[in-house]
Amino acid sequence: MNIKITHLGYYLPEKIESALELSEKINRSEKWIISRTGVKNRHISKIDVDEMGAKSIQSMGEFEKPDLIINASAVGKQVLPDTSVFIQKQLGWTGIPSFSIHATCLSFLTALINASALLNSGIYKQILIVSTERGTKGRNFNEPESASLLGDASASVIVELDKNKKSSIDYWWMKTWPEGANLTEVRGGGTHLHPQDKHITLDDNLFHMDGPKVYRMARKKVYSLINIILEENNLKKEDIDLIIPHQASGSAVQAYVKYGGFPKNKVVDIIAETGNCVAASLPLALAISFKNGKIKRGDRILLIGTGAGLSAAALLFTF
Repeated sequence: MNIKITHLGYYLPEKIESALELSEKINRSEKWIISRTGVKNRHISKIDVDEMGAKSIQSMGEFEKPDLIINASAVGKQVLPDTSVFIQKQLGWTGIPSFSIHATCLSFLTALINASALLNSGIYKQILIVSTERGTKGRNFNEPESASLLGDASASVIVELDKNKKSSIDYWWMKTWPEGANLTEVRGGGTHLHPQDKHITLDDNLFHMDGPKVYRMARKKVYSLINIILEENNLKKEDIDLIIPHQASGSAVQAYVKYGGFPKNKVVDIIAETGNCVAASLPLALAISFKNGKIKRGDRILLIGTGAGLSAAALLFTF
């Protein structure tokens, strides 16, 4: 599908919490946090996800108003209405169709492939995708490892058809294995554990993850996925200009080097200074890479990662 990302932007909150500062909240040492998660610093937002999203959109500079807004985030501002509505309100816009695509940490990738299909169908001409996450709000300090991972951020892109047919989505792959459904979850907030239920606990509304089990399950899936991508596209590893993985953890990102066999300079690794920003991690890494000059037009980029479910997805993109 011939589509082009024409604008990229991101927002990182001003407040930074170091591993040393966090160590006092979870009763673990600074060294333990960094060695287990790879996260030295994370950003803590004082504003909510809709305002964060608006700030990342405004950072893109001048552009025509889109004719569709897709919120691609894991945790919304509230159950109803959709978070995209509040983002549009923050921007002072009205009348633009807005909805969410929710695939936990893979929300940006699933939004991008769906936006591409909508653009190629001719229904829309310019689509805004925004991923905005305030993961630190739901940290469970009784689970030191997961609490050490999460950070706050927002990132946005504008997607249009590429009339010159030089930029394109070249390959898409996604699978979900529900046997991993309980490895990463926020149990409360829905019909299963409703706020009115007498037996609900505070922990039910906080982030839970069995990190070691997720890593072991995800690593096998992703390693097999890389081989599938290369084989089905008749590519070699050196044909990939840049790999942008979901910033799940330090070990998860470095697995693309250690087990995937890719050069370290080709794997985008920002987790040490941002933490795991849930669905915002992938577009944040993409936008930062573009700003830093690591991406140029025509580059072949592999966006890849895993999400709660357990799901794995990859999108091969000619930028």
